[in-house]
Amino acid sequence: MALLTTFLSLNCPGDKSLVRVKEQLATAKLRAVQTFDLHSARHALADCPCPHHGTEQCDCQMVVLLVYTNAAGPATLILHGNDGRTWISLVAHPDHQPSQEAVRAIQKALEVQGSAGM
Repeated sequence: MALLTTFLSLNCPGDKSLVRVKEQLATAKLRAVQTFDLHSARHALADCPCPHHGTEQCDCQMVVLLVYTNAAGPATLILHGNDGRTWISLVAHPDHQPSQEAVRAIQKALEVQGSAGM
């Protein structure tokens, strides 16, 4: 079973948070590869109301990034948000644990002015 460790909460919608996170990771010389986007996945379905709000006008978003550092394998980062907020989490799975070096590098790259917003 995978374990999500949320380490940052932003007062910023998901689309803006994603752009900023990718920029900050790139500035820190970390490579992020996006592997999932909830908005794209939902567009493939004709009638897919938001499970959080029950409307098609919701702002729910989930994006999965594989973040490559100097460590052996990538760390999995999840951005999940709704109602103008975004939570950023690292994923730990028994078969794939991010290295402590990768965790520190990602958290350092994403340091923002508190956790209030970007």
